[in-house]
Amino acid sequence: MNTPVVTRFAPSPTGFLHIGGARTALFNWLYARGRGGKFLLRIEDTDRARSTPDATLAILQGMAWLGLDHDGDIVSQFENAPRHAQVAQELLAKGAAYKCFATQEEIEAYREAARTEGRSTLYRSPWRDADPASHPDAPYVIRIKAPLEGETVIRDAVQGDVTINNDQLDDMVLLRSDGTPVYMLAVVVDDHDMGVTHVIRGDDHLNNAARQMMIYHGMDWDVPVWAHIPLIHGDDGKKLSKRHGALGAQEYQILGYPAAGMRNYLARLGWSHGDDEFFTDAQALDWFDLDGIRRSPAQFDLKKLANICGQHIAVADDAALRQEIERYLAAAGLPALTETQASGLERAMYCFKERAKTLPELLDKGHFILTSRPIAADEKSAVHLDAEGRGHLVELTPQLQTASWKRETLEDILNGYCAVRDVKFGKLAGPLRAALAGRSATPSVFDMMLVLGRDETVARLTDASHERR
Repeated sequence: MNTPVVTRFAPSPTGFLHIGGARTALFNWLYARGRGGKFLLRIEDTDRARSTPDATLAILQGMAWLGLDHDGDIVSQFENAPRHAQVAQELLAKGAAYKCFATQEEIEAYREAARTEGRSTLYRSPWRDADPASHPDAPYVIRIKAPLEGETVIRDAVQGDVTINNDQLDDMVLLRSDGTPVYMLAVVVDDHDMGVTHVIRGDDHLNNAARQMMIYHGMDWDVPVWAHIPLIHGDDGKKLSKRHGALGAQEYQILGYPAAGMRNYLARLGWSHGDDEFFTDAQALDWFDLDGIRRSPAQFDLKKLANICGQHIAVADDAALRQEIERYLAAAGLPALTETQASGLERAMYCFKERAKTLPELLDKGHFILTSRPIAADEKSAVHLDAEGRGHLVELTPQLQTASWKRETLEDILNGYCAVRDVKFGKLAGPLRAALAGRSATPSVFDMMLVLGRDETVARLTDASHERR
């Protein structure tokens, strides 16, 4: 019987949810959810000086925006410190670890001598095989006994087999002299206790795997499947950093990128399924596998992100888009829509959502339904409300007051008007756009009229027909 898949995301709460961390969370979420497994969340808050509740909240909010729900309670690594110390003591009892009484001065002297003699500065403690009877009554750390010969092979689902000579591994400290566990020990113990079967994380942790395997072997625990994914680079080919612009997941929410588009784009950063660029969540869950993750770094590209997001907006359910816009406005600290505006926007989505790449663009294209009378025409559209333009509106409005409010009827009325007056449709469309939206770039006049309804359309045309003062 196959063991159920269990993955985890384990961020440090020292800042926002970095976009690279968001992708790591997504990969873990996709792999677990696509196999009916569990996706767990652990906050690695052992750095008490830098870990903050605000940072933890930012991480949770970023994951919530991306729709990356986790199973079970959130695990605090700091709160598990007694358990980590217990494992260090068990390794000591098994003979897989030892007490080291060397002082920092002695360790530095050892390394200085090694540098002078041109040999490895990897510290080799004289206490490794010392008789316990010789132990002094002094502070000590607990170190693991690293293998002295041979090789350690990291069998990685992304990087392949990675071999490290054991003479490059040090007897790393497990428990400090004050009794606190180190990060490397805490990670292994927590992953084991949480039942993690697959450790999917950035390849900057690849070398850590060999050191962490010493703890797994020392405790006779099963080693998880390793999958170290390449980092994300900016458009200059360098590791993504602050100089590349917005980095926090929530920043992208505030910029107005839809969550589905961001999930799609992040999934494609370092993973592929054939030549597919655009896909749904259901397809991603069905397709995602570790075999599809590339070994080379992915490059973050805002243009590609916008293009993918535009495709998701175009096919999104209108009611869902309305809800996402409302969440975007709240996250960005912008005024909420009224019920009238929100319902009108949802009703109008069909006529402009295919041309928007972000939620702010969507709101801008829906300006005509969000604004209210009197409509103030901008400079570019106001030129159409000259005497001739207003004259067209004055003559046309009565025909609309009793018309059946259907597209075919409206098309017949407007086209008939142009035919009788022998004017091109553009001569009528300009004043109509200015009157209905106050802009020259809008959805079609027929769509705007249908969405606004007869009463509002006639009222706006009547307002614009009056000579400006």
